[in-house]
Amino acid sequence: MSRLLQWLDARTGFRTARHVLLDEEIPAGTGWAFTLGSVLLALISIQLLTGAFLTLYYAPTPDHAYDSVRFISSTTSGRLVRGLHHFGASFLVVFLVLHLLRVVILGSYKPPREITWLSGLALMGLVLAFALTGYLLPWDQRAYWATVVTINISKLAPVAGEAMAAVMQGGSTIGALTLTRWYSAHVIFLPALLVGLIVAHLVLMRLQGSSGPLRPKGKPFAFYPYQAFRDTVVVSIVLLAVLAMAWNGMPPLEGPADPTDANYIPRPEWYFLGLFQLLKYFPGKWEVIGAIVIPGVVAAFLALLPWIDRGPERDPRRRRLVMTLVAAGVVAVVGLTTLGWRDRPISAAGDAWSLREIGGRTIAGYSGCAKCHTDTGLADPLESMALSRGAEWVSGHVSDPEMIAPGLREPPAQRSEREVAAILAYVRRVSRQPYPGYPAQTEVAAAVWARYCVGCHRIDGDGGKDGPELSHAGVKEGKPQDVATIRTWIEDPEAIDPLADMPSFGNRLKPEQLDAISAYLAARK
Repeated sequence: MSRLLQWLDARTGFRTARHVLLDEEIPAGTGWAFTLGSVLLALISIQLLTGAFLTLYYAPTPDHAYDSVRFISSTTSGRLVRGLHHFGASFLVVFLVLHLLRVVILGSYKPPREITWLSGLALMGLVLAFALTGYLLPWDQRAYWATVVTINISKLAPVAGEAMAAVMQGGSTIGALTLTRWYSAHVIFLPALLVGLIVAHLVLMRLQGSSGPLRPKGKPFAFYPYQAFRDTVVVSIVLLAVLAMAWNGMPPLEGPADPTDANYIPRPEWYFLGLFQLLKYFPGKWEVIGAIVIPGVVAAFLALLPWIDRGPERDPRRRRLVMTLVAAGVVAVVGLTTLGWRDRPISAAGDAWSLREIGGRTIAGYSGCAKCHTDTGLADPLESMALSRGAEWVSGHVSDPEMIAPGLREPPAQRSEREVAAILAYVRRVSRQPYPGYPAQTEVAAAVWARYCVGCHRIDGDGGKDGPELSHAGVKEGKPQDVATIRTWIEDPEAIDPLADMPSFGNRLKPEQLDAISAYLAARK
């Protein structure tokens, strides 16, 4: 074995590499706070590895991207890999910020480490670029509309904004060229830049050495075994946390991307919520301030920090101005992110089915859809479809199925635009989440809501705004509303209020429908 190791060392120099990696001298007092760099390397490795496996099954075209992600998510191993990739990205952002704060607090950006600091900022920018480009790849509603927002924001950049947006979009609309470009950036160009920057960052760090604690407590010591042990412990804990989150669940898919859905409210990933919230305070022509000016000032401050804070002192207690500015920035980011999280639409707060989606299932049932859409029928079951068509196409198909399947069957009864929208909502939801089952009375009420009420009233963020909000219809002016009162309102509104604009539904709804919708609304306290 000794001769074999000597032979390998003579041809590979692995002992020299081991010495370089493990025997580096680091300042005395270097401890747990200096394990963050190793955590970042481990998380980046996880991202590269899981991303490589995902490309084996992912199809970067609008027609197949959503289905390929659905297929990946349908297997145990696929769910785990996708979960690791998703949650690993969030952990990566968190530890990047922690690493940056540790460097700022200890003044590790001071001479001679200015270039190391700048390379670290560039790495953070690359990680955020990974997050942006990877966001589009599932090609679901959330991905599509978040990308629309991103491209619109890029247009606000001075001088080159329109050119940047054109390169990102790749055509007159967001489509196949957009997806191809973002996929190429995500799996080819950005990884190459990332690996190059990591190598440069590590080389610079080794050349200048670790900054170490504020006051070294003795003679320098080798990285191995003490610091290596600390790094191994922290890396193991973080990776186990990522694995636990990936094991317990993966990010849910929304419906396939629908460019015609103008009612969809785009939501970014949590680490962009702060910027998303900031834009709300600068509407219209002032949007450029929240989108470009303020982030640009923050980026410039961080890049110039080694020259702004030029003194030799590293103790944060003696760098009060810099620490105050950084603390204010952290509080602002945390506050904006929290406000953005709390300000999200109610419908985006969980996985509960909306009343429209439940009603769409009932409407699809009595619309005759199941005549063809069954396991043994002429078309795929609605539960296994990944619908990529818009409401107009679905409306045409429901009204006249012969437009895509001549001679197969007679067209069903004409359905209203609201009923078609409910069927569309149901098919999109059931394609990514099995129907959980609801009481029969709720299903009847949902069908009534989806057909008659949703155009004027709103429940849990879904519906029109012409009529009163009904999310808490069971309470009015602090007093409970009983079923009989609500039923009277629906049957004959003028019997309660002669000036009511709401039409009477007493002759449109069956008694069991009136009972169901009245009981449902009365129960919403």
